[in-house]
Amino acid sequence: MITPPTPGLNSTPRLDFDALVPRFSAAMARLDSVAGLGLEPSLRELVRLHASTINGCAYCIDMHAKDARAGGETQQRLDALPAWRETDWFSPREQAALALTEAVTVLTDGHVPTDVFDAAAQQFAPDELAQLISLLVTINAWNRIGVATRCWEPGSYQPEA
Repeated sequence: MITPPTPGLNSTPRLDFDALVPRFSAAMARLDSVAGLGLEPSLRELVRLHASTINGCAYCIDMHAKDARAGGETQQRLDALPAWRETDWFSPREQAALALTEAVTVLTDGHVPTDVFDAAAQQFAPDELAQLISLLVTINAWNRIGVATRCWEPGSYQPEA
């Protein structure tokens, strides 16, 4: 499911996205501030990190790994996230969210299968499921901006103290 990086790619910025579309960037930031509200902060970061890894967004991977660690997430679980199905370190709720993350992030792989959606619906109340989907839409939008424009330098993000 995770595509290896393309040889020769680097992080040289292509477009100063935030400067060129400041109102859109501000709108995305506002959207991000409300996406996933009501879900556990640790779950939000796992989902953001997993989608960012699938999408290959180096800036977002760095950001969400740092935020997850700052929130108390263990390095062991972060390291195992790409192989979450192979461990017993993730709760059924987290597993359902990670499976839905994969389905929503890679829509070309059969859209969102009914069994994946139903498994998430068993773990999340309807309002939580809607919040999870809003979080997935938002992180995938950020990833696409970052990957397309390389507008943010990987490694430059510093979590709030």
